Amino acid sequence: MEQERKRDNVDDGVNFRLKDVRLALGMSQAEFRGGLRVSGGHYAEIELGHRRVNDRLTSLVCATYGVRERFLTQGEEPMFYEAAGSKQDEVCRIFRELPPDFQDYLLKHARDMKALAAKNK
Repeated sequence: MEQERKRDNVDDGVNFRLKDVRLALGMSQAEFRGGLRVSGGHYAEIELGHRRVNDRLTSLVCATYGVRERFLTQGEEPMFYEAAGSKQDEVCRIFRELPPDFQDYLLKHARDMKALAAKNK
């Protein structure tokens, strides 16, 4: 009964799309979650639809693996961003090498810069 209540609060579409991303990248759960610094049990429960995909994980997946947020949250194709060239590759490489606290810091500032750019349009 408790699992049924948990599942009522989970958007299975996001969970299943997360698995689709992992499979499209040809990664095992261990490889994929390692890049996100999520425990094995926690990640497995996400793919099974027993846990919600929170905003932090969504941001990490998108930043780490080049996934479009609209694909992950709404199912809107394409799954990945088009290759933007060496700048995007460098940012992604640097991001993956940072410890989680630094990744969070970088994401916060990237979001702030995005909001500022939107205001200046």
